[in-house]
Amino acid sequence: MGRRIGRIIGLVVVLVAAGAAVLLVPAVQDVLIRREVRRRLAGTSQPAWADGALRVLLCGTASPLPHATRAKACVAVFAGDRFWIVDTGPGSWNELGLWQIDGRRVGGILLTHFHSDHIGDLGEFNLQTWVAGRPGPLAVYGGPGVDRVVNGFSEAYALDNQYRTAHHGADVMVPAVGKMEAHTIAGPADGAGPSVVLQQDGLTITAFAVDHSPIHPAYGYRFDYRGRSVVVSGDTIKSASLIAAAKGADVLVHEAQANHLVDVLREGVVAADRPRLAKILGDIPSYHTTPVQAAEAANEAGVRLLVLYHLTPAPPAWVVERAFVRGVSDVRPRDWLLGDDGTLVTLPPDSDVMTVSRLD
Repeated sequence: MGRRIGRIIGLVVVLVAAGAAVLLVPAVQDVLIRREVRRRLAGTSQPAWADGALRVLLCGTASPLPHATRAKACVAVFAGDRFWIVDTGPGSWNELGLWQIDGRRVGGILLTHFHSDHIGDLGEFNLQTWVAGRPGPLAVYGGPGVDRVVNGFSEAYALDNQYRTAHHGADVMVPAVGKMEAHTIAGPADGAGPSVVLQQDGLTITAFAVDHSPIHPAYGYRFDYRGRSVVVSGDTIKSASLIAAAKGADVLVHEAQANHLVDVLREGVVAADRPRLAKILGDIPSYHTTPVQAAEAANEAGVRLLVLYHLTPAPPAWVVERAFVRGVSDVRPRDWLLGDDGTLVTLPPDSDVMTVSRLD
């Protein structure tokens, strides 16, 4: 019996070695690579476009602190044959590219405010959707100051845009299409209450002011489409204006900062003699919402599902996730989740159906 087992093991070793040797043959590598490229390009994980559902996809759930798997703040909302992006945090376009989201269908960018972790990928969104073949300039919406942001990114990418057109031709990389157009949303910043940003093909997008003092302006956005609704908070403390804007919404995507974990980080950097970072970590609790406060806001607004995003600090492991949401279930026992890059909520039209899934 022992010799027989030994022969079987030896045969397995030989077969494994032979298989590994085959993979070193260039012709075999090329066949496998071509097959995988075609398989990936033939399929797509992006949401369906023709079923009339309103969808919200998290394309960035981290804070400014580094994280191995999460991009910075970004939420994509799909309605009809277009999608809209709320904030373009660094690394967020890479997520959408990996999911094969069709950049031609971008409707526009909505910036909540102008912190770097919310705008850092704006140039990449413009470039990549231009490359994908969007039909016109990229619309960028935001509060007063959005023109400065757009002009700054446009200047930073000006030479790159020229290179793309020179290399690929003006018939492919049309210069006029490669531009961004700034659209200032002034109403909420003036204290005039929510402002309708856009009404198009049954979709209404409304901007409302939130409290991210001393950052002004700071907005959240509500999307209403075919009897369904999604609200994105942006950065804010627990805000009465957000609660009012989110009344009766299907989904509230709300930022969350676990201040008890921020305190742990601050203790660590103090012990490591890093006073500058300690000062910053000591400042940030005053202008964000804790997970428990976000749950309270969701309850007061009567939303059906609370999705926590823009997580500070974004949990790197399961045990930290549990610590992050400590106390949330005491306030809101059900109908909430800790978001991750790829979290997708689907809301079929004119119904109460809600499906939570994940793009990988």
